[in-house]
Amino acid sequence: MSRQESQKRIAILDMNDGQPNQGMRCIREILQWWRNTNRYDLKYDEFDVRQGKEVPDLSYDTYISSGGPGSPLESENSEWENKFFHWIHQVEKWNNDIASFPKKHIFFICHSFQLACRYFKIAEVSKRKSTAFGVFPIHELREGKSEPIFEGLPDPFYGVDSRDFQVTQPYHNRLRQMGGCVLAIEKERPHVQLERAVMAVRFNEYFVGTQFHPEADAVGMSMYLQREDKKKTVIENHGEAKWRSMLEHLNDPDKIMLTNRCILPNFLNIAVGELIEQ
Repeated sequence: MSRQESQKRIAILDMNDGQPNQGMRCIREILQWWRNTNRYDLKYDEFDVRQGKEVPDLSYDTYISSGGPGSPLESENSEWENKFFHWIHQVEKWNNDIASFPKKHIFFICHSFQLACRYFKIAEVSKRKSTAFGVFPIHELREGKSEPIFEGLPDPFYGVDSRDFQVTQPYHNRLRQMGGCVLAIEKERPHVQLERAVMAVRFNEYFVGTQFHPEADAVGMSMYLQREDKKKTVIENHGEAKWRSMLEHLNDPDKIMLTNRCILPNFLNIAVGELIEQ
């Protein structure tokens, strides 16, 4: 059997700490859509990182680590975080070994992204003054314009933001030493005297992540936006007109549904493309 015909194995690291969420459903649906579109033999397994203290081994081809609730700071030195960081180290070690093939790719989403920024020490991670929640434009930096995961997206493109914490003040020299760069930042707000958050980073050739939710779809986001607490957050921070416009944007094929159909599928195409070439 050729490598192209063999099964692709993907591990999903669930960071939701047992709380109900739409993100895992969206990741599963993207994997199923991508598998059917490409006619791949694809198997994926899920690992409960925070409650179950589970991490995958190195037998998987590709990894996606989800978003999740709570603070990415208060977990420092917890058992589950230590396991998660050790897992990142093991994948790094595999990729850095010239004898190890194929190389293994990781995509970090939101909470996982914030933890990865802490692990690699490439930026400041801190609590926001207020919750960021809604559909917002994401602006590519120079390096982002040639980033393969953004292929098919305009600049700016739209992403779903849902966070109480943020990554700011990137250490560009450290990133360059790692072979990485900042890919995108949040919208400039001249009237707000706060540094713009980092929205996407390539950590190295094989690890990439976003602070927004590229997996989000119209169904899940519509449910979130109409929850009383989320509706209140958006209206208090941005006004009712913005909340209504967010609802209208959800089914716009050029906004979050385009992001949903581009970023994670592009990541998977890159990772699996390398498997096929072996």
